[in-house]
Amino acid sequence: MERTVLLRLFGALANEGVAYVLVGGVAVNLHGVVRATEDVDIFVRPSDDNVARLKAALKATFADDPDIDEIAACDLRGAYPVIRYVPRDGSLTLDVIARLGARFAFDDLEATPRDLDGVLVSLATPRTLHRMKRDTARAIDAQDAARLRSAFDLEDDE
Repeated sequence: MERTVLLRLFGALANEGVAYVLVGGVAVNLHGVVRATEDVDIFVRPSDDNVARLKAALKATFADDPDIDEIAACDLRGAYPVIRYVPRDGSLTLDVIARLGARFAFDDLEATPRDLDGVLVSLATPRTLHRMKRDTARAIDAQDAARLRSAFDLEDDE
């Protein structure tokens, strides 16, 4: 995944006014806790108008991809709260998340704007990332939680 592709995506999300929060490995990296990651994870507000803006941003970033039209707000609100999108050129893997079980929904997340080469990114706070990662079954999430806790002097109840 190239930085230029990320910048184009984040710029399009900002230009379209998408309500989103960057989470996952890329977010951890932007907080200075560096580790390898293979995808981009964004939480989105699953309203009809916001998902329409998301689709417009994806079309601006990845032109001529009819698969974008298959993304539906009703799916994100319903049985498919996580949708994986991979553009036809394979330049990145994007997980679009509306909720993670009963634990996290868009409105549960704290975010802060972060300038990334002139593009404002809605970035989950270290506290939010720690809360999301500390109780999962994946070893990489436990490692992220421990490193975030140490780097930002967080408590386990935060």
